[in-house]
Amino acid sequence: MNLNKNYLYICALLRTILISNMCKYLIFFCLCVFAFAKASSQHQIVDTTNTEKLEEIVLTATRTERQLSSLPLPVTLISKKKIIQSGTVRLNEILNEQTGIITVADESGFEGVQIQGITSDYILILIDGVPLVGRNAGNFDLSRLTVGNIKQIEVVKGPSSSLYGSEALGGVINIITEKPRSRQLKGDASYRIGSFAQQDINLNLNKKFDKLRVGLFANRFSSNGYDLTPDIDGQTVNPFANYTLNTRVFYDFNDRLSLFTSARYYDQSQDADFYLDDVLYKGDSKEKEWNAHARLDQQWGERFSTSYEFYYTNYKANELLQSIIDDEVLSDSDFDQTLLRPEIRANYKVSTHSTLTTGVGYQVEALDRTFFDERVQFDSQYIYAQYDVNLTEKWNVIAGARYDNHSEYSDQFSPKLATLYQLNESIALKGSVGYGFKAPDFRQLYFDFTNSSVGYTVLGYNVAVDKLNELQEQDQILDVVVPLSELNDPLEAESSIGYNLGATYKKGKWNAELNLFRNDFKNLIDTRIIARKTNGQNVFSYVNYDEIYTTGFELNTGYKWNKNIRLSAGYQLLYAFDKEQEQAVEDGRVFIRDAQTNQSVAIERSDYFGLVNRSRHNANFKIFYDLKKYQSNFNLRLLYRSKYGQFDTNGNGLIDSYDTSFIDGYLTANIAATKTFYNKFDLQIGANNLFNYTDNNIPTLPGIQGYFKINYQF
Repeated sequence: MNLNKNYLYICALLRTILISNMCKYLIFFCLCVFAFAKASSQHQIVDTTNTEKLEEIVLTATRTERQLSSLPLPVTLISKKKIIQSGTVRLNEILNEQTGIITVADESGFEGVQIQGITSDYILILIDGVPLVGRNAGNFDLSRLTVGNIKQIEVVKGPSSSLYGSEALGGVINIITEKPRSRQLKGDASYRIGSFAQQDINLNLNKKFDKLRVGLFANRFSSNGYDLTPDIDGQTVNPFANYTLNTRVFYDFNDRLSLFTSARYYDQSQDADFYLDDVLYKGDSKEKEWNAHARLDQQWGERFSTSYEFYYTNYKANELLQSIIDDEVLSDSDFDQTLLRPEIRANYKVSTHSTLTTGVGYQVEALDRTFFDERVQFDSQYIYAQYDVNLTEKWNVIAGARYDNHSEYSDQFSPKLATLYQLNESIALKGSVGYGFKAPDFRQLYFDFTNSSVGYTVLGYNVAVDKLNELQEQDQILDVVVPLSELNDPLEAESSIGYNLGATYKKGKWNAELNLFRNDFKNLIDTRIIARKTNGQNVFSYVNYDEIYTTGFELNTGYKWNKNIRLSAGYQLLYAFDKEQEQAVEDGRVFIRDAQTNQSVAIERSDYFGLVNRSRHNANFKIFYDLKKYQSNFNLRLLYRSKYGQFDTNGNGLIDSYDTSFIDGYLTANIAATKTFYNKFDLQIGANNLFNYTDNNIPTLPGIQGYFKINYQF
């Protein structure tokens, strides 16, 4: 069967899968694309979309292989070498050291990622291109993911809904695992021990046979936990142990047909004993996750290739709190989420300098949890297309769009446009604009959850008032920090437009990248504290920040001092405001009560600080020193975060300079030194948070954390 017949057959198959409205969007978009392609194909231009196999290859930004330097989008690439040298073992640790990427602890104490001031709810987390689920409290717990078998981490900043859908409003983080390449058995085994009896154990095996490649990875991570408030019963972080097992199988049928399969399993248990009303209780928390991924890649000819992908994942969590004396169960909660997604992708080289990427998929997601009245499920169909073209040798343009048909909200169309112009050999200019949409999910509307071992509570918006009244009747509420009238209007859907404009510079020993960004949201949904409990924890719910925006810029610089010393520095300036509140302040309609005169005073524009958990300034400075002669390396990483507010304390509905919930700015230092013996053994010693900074309001910073690691490569 020739190429044209195959292509027509696939198109016919897609038409039977999609509903008619989706086909109309696709036909309209493809007609525009091919008209554009026909016009541009008259120019004979060197093909830069056909990328050589260089080290800095990025897959996530365009779902095709592209050199990092040729991308018109803001992308951060974290290599395996950087991960190993830094001594980090979990995903949250390495992400927190990147410019413009902040990890923020939510009400559970777990760290979610914040990009360009956009919270974790809008950042899609992928492994080998497929999404992970299991956001118990909104944030995706990044510490669930080990970095032991990661080839590289790719972070695409800004809206990516045109390729990945509604959860990618703020960006995408893709964790790419290693592919076996040697016919000899290769791998490594490592053991790391650190403060609080933290232990990390890895075993990584890879081997290539004739047509078969096999990879096996196992990890155990555990800690005795720590306590930042010894005068209060219970630990800040309780003892835990988790296990990760990942197998990957690659099979090359021939030069044009290959199969990739992967299975991953994660298991964590955490226990805690504490007193409540003079009664000793035992808390037991368990998490289990597994996913299966299969992809068949077929190259039909020099121009046309397809990928057929099937993915299924399941995340379960159970939390049990019961009395040790009489086994009385105080709480027992379950969380069970599944995601099923088949997808077909196609890449067609329209000409020597342009590529059309299309995809179609079907997604079914279900959630069953204790505090829902019933199991909830929704499904969606989607189709997307992207055209990547070099208009001239120096000018690259990417145009893309995605259409989603969802069972719970109206159909959505998400376009995106990005461009890069190579000004000269050293300087490139780039910019992008994209649109995204996200509806309130079931958790944001109907959630009623109390953590058995920590004690915080999260309430869905539609049930918050009734549940808060119940907690008050049970004498569990110390005070309510927001007027309940603010919870009466319906929670609305969100939409956003994101802009990025920047430049890159690379010449000699220097490299630099500047990116200006702006994200305009309507009805952004975010968590906030609505009450404080008598146990010292908080009650959280959700709120629309109508017409909010985040804007600022990021600057990354690097300098190779000599063959041994590399320096880098990064800085982000961020402004994040609610437009309605900003206008109210400028109009003199927001007041505080002066503590000395007891008079109401209108606050000034300079007093309005912005949205919660957003720091105005974030910066980092890193030194990497390689002593190749002695097979050693040393690095120092300094991280600074300026002050930020946690919640409104004076009752005027916004974070201002008169509030008392600010976390002061702080500087942390991480250090690591590695020495290689006999070309096989690596000994590493290091310390995180070298200055021993602690704050009771930052549960993820327990003070200095030293560690020692030994790694054997074979």
